[in-house]
This record gives sequence, C-alpha cells and structure tokens, in this order.
Amino acid sequence: MKNKVIIVEDDRLLNRALCKTFTNAGYEAAGAMSMQEAENFLEDGTALMIVDIGLPDGDGFTLCRKVQDSTKIPVIFLTARDDEGDMLRAFDCGADDYLVKPFPMAVLLKHAQAVLRRTGEEDARLFCYEDLSIDFARKQVTARGKEINLTNKEYELLALLARNRTKVITKQMMLEQIWDVQGSFVEGNTVNVTLSRLRKKIEPDPANPVYIKNVFGLGYTFGE
Repeated sequence: MKNKVIIVEDDRLLNRALCKTFTNAGYEAAGAMSMQEAENFLEDGTALMIVDIGLPDGDGFTLCRKVQDSTKIPVIFLTARDDEGDMLRAFDCGADDYLVKPFPMAVLLKHAQAVLRRTGEEDARLFCYEDLSIDFARKQVTARGKEINLTNKEYELLALLARNRTKVITKQMMLEQIWDVQGSFVEGNTVNVTLSRLRKKIEPDPANPVYIKNVFGLGYTFGE
C-alpha cells in the first residue's frame, strides 16, 4: 500500500508534530533528521517526501535531486526560507510544491493531498476528507486522530458514500447494495437507524453533519 510519507526535518519537535499530523490523516509517517536517514527510508511504498532545506549533512536541494533521479517520488519543500531564489532553485530540482514556515498543519495536509492527486500517487485504498480517513484495505476508520469502531453495516454504508463522493445515494441504492438485492428483507427505517448511529460515531456534531449530508427529497451525499 503506497501511502508512506517521509518527513525530513532536523527540528525534532517539529518532525514529531509533522509525523503525528500525517499519521492522524491515515498515512504511514517516517521521520528523518538528515539526508542519510531519509535515503535509508526510501522504498517502493513511499508516496511523498516533505523536505527542509537546511540539513546536518547537506541540503534539501541535493536530496530532492537525488530522489528525482532515482525514484520520482513527489517532494514538498517546507522551510523558513522565503527567498525567491530558493523557491526557484527548489522547483528546478524537481520539487512539486514549496511552503514557508510557519504554517497551519491543516494547510500542509491539503497541499500534500493535492500533490498526491496531481502526481497520481494518492492510493485509491486510502480516503481522506477533513479529519476523517478510511483505509479500505484494512476496513479501518479514523476520525480526529482516533480509530472509530463501526459495525459491518455502518462501515459498508460509510464506504459506499465515500467511494461515491459528489454523487447522491438514495435509500433504495443503500438497501440494494448493502442489505438485500431487492431491499425487501429489512424494515423500512433500517437505513435511517444505521445512518443515525454512524453519524453519532463520526460526526463532530451529528446535528450539523460535515461528512454525511442529506440532499432533501433525494438521498445522501458525502461532504461538500
């Protein structure tokens, strides 16, 4: 499963914070304090590298060039340097994005997800939206950094909505795809009850859902 993110940052506290951010979002995060450590972490499962410019045994430009020459793993520069020359040099080395410290963690995560979508590295088996992530391979759901225990039907319902994001899913479609082919062997309010339980488990405020939204008179959709 290609969802590993390597964080190359020699500030130990920031490195840990970055690793936690990506781990909570459903990625496997590995922290490296130097170029050498970063190169040791490189493997087929690596999806993205976050790189600082100043490193104890070299610089991010050199590391980025090495990565691009050998693996083509997308690289995001994350540095305190806001000089135009450094930015241009980073992109010349093959960087996919450049962010200047300080920065909101949520913004970094959005940039990372955008780079992964753009480069085709975002694993279809890992779904992330806001503070919710679904690992389809493991059938694991995480919300706000905590694993959520769902029943089989709750998980299947959430997965159906997430996999069809931007589409409206009717109750009949839910019955046919999750319960019975004809939807004839379950009570009429089964979908409503399951949706209610699911919302209570994943939504920050079930009365004002962020993830599972009602499309009046039609059905339900995931997110915006």
